Amino acid sequence: AVRWTQDGTHLADGDNDAIVSLYDASAGKRLRKLAGHSMRVGSLAWNDHILTSGSKDGHIIHHDVRQRDHVVATLAHHEQEVCGLEWSPDGSSLASGSNDNTVAVWDGMSKTPKHVLTEHCSAVKALAWCPWQRNLLATGGGMADRTIRFWNTTSGICMNFVDSGSQVSDLKWSLSEKEI
Repeated sequence: AVRWTQDGTHLADGDNDAIVSLYDASAGKRLRKLAGHSMRVGSLAWNDHILTSGSKDGHIIHHDVRQRDHVVATLAHHEQEVCGLEWSPDGSSLASGSNDNTVAVWDGMSKTPKHVLTEHCSAVKALAWCPWQRNLLATGGGMADRTIRFWNTTSGICMNFVDSGSQVSDLKWSLSEKEI
C-alpha cells in the first residue's frame, strides 16, 4: 500500500513485514517505521495527522504520526484482510472494505462501526466518498461481484448499483463533473 499526504510532502507505505514506513518526499528519506500489525499492510488512508492502516490480520490501526507512541486506536471488526480504506473529504467518517465482502462505515475515531454494509459478494477494496454530496459513498466489488454500489452512509441504505462487467479495483469521483 502507498498513500501520499494531502499536501504531497510525505508518503506512507505498508509492506509484507507488517510495518508502515513514513517518508519525506523532498528529501527522499524514511522518517520512521510504525509497527502494530501482525501481518502485511495492504491499505492506507490519511486524515490530517492520523494515518490509518489496514492489514491482512483484519485490524485497522489509527496512527498519530506526531506522537512517539503512535497507535491511538485499533479497530477489530473485519474477519479477513482489510483491503480498502478511505476517509471522507471532511474527515468525519472512515470507510473500510475487506476480503470478508463487507464495508464498515465508522464515525470519526469510533471503535464500533456505524454501519456494516453486506450487499457485496466479493472482496471490497475500491472505496470513494463523493466530493460534492456528504454521506454518499461508492464501493466496488471484486471478481465474483463486479458491482459499483452507491450508499447513503447516514441510513446505511444502498441507493443504487451498476454491474461494471469486471472486478472493481479502484474508484475516483470527478472534481469538476458529477461523475465517477
